[in-house]
Amino acid sequence: MGVLRDRSQFYYERAKQLYFEKANAIAGDKGRIKNLLQKANQRIQTFKTHPRVKQAVEPIMIFKRMIYAHKSGAHKLSMKTLGLLVLGILYFVTPLDIIPDFLPLIGYADDVSVVIAIFNTLKTEIEEFLEWESSQKRGI
Repeated sequence: MGVLRDRSQFYYERAKQLYFEKANAIAGDKGRIKNLLQKANQRIQTFKTHPRVKQAVEPIMIFKRMIYAHKSGAHKLSMKTLGLLVLGILYFVTPLDIIPDFLPLIGYADDVSVVIAIFNTLKTEIEEFLEWESSQKRGI
């Protein structure tokens, strides 16, 4: 398990080096966020049943809901959190990343690793959001 965690951390750190600036630029631009979320929707539809990628789909859907709630003003996020959420989605929708997605068997390993690493990094914020989201559905 330690090897997988180390590899996941490596991919996460490398993704931050490569894409964090771009993710922060996107996070500050509502039009670019909207475009990124549309690309994420398309990618989710393509990969929601893919055996190697489907474990990243639920976290990406949560990331999207958090961004939508932030954009609407209903649930504010810090810029750091927003930047990491955008980074996760950006990495997920980018086909040419650390391990290009077209490589059989291993092409999505880095995508899943980066998404899961961001999910784990933002675990507290995600749990708070899910609790808030649940309370909104209950009308509290």
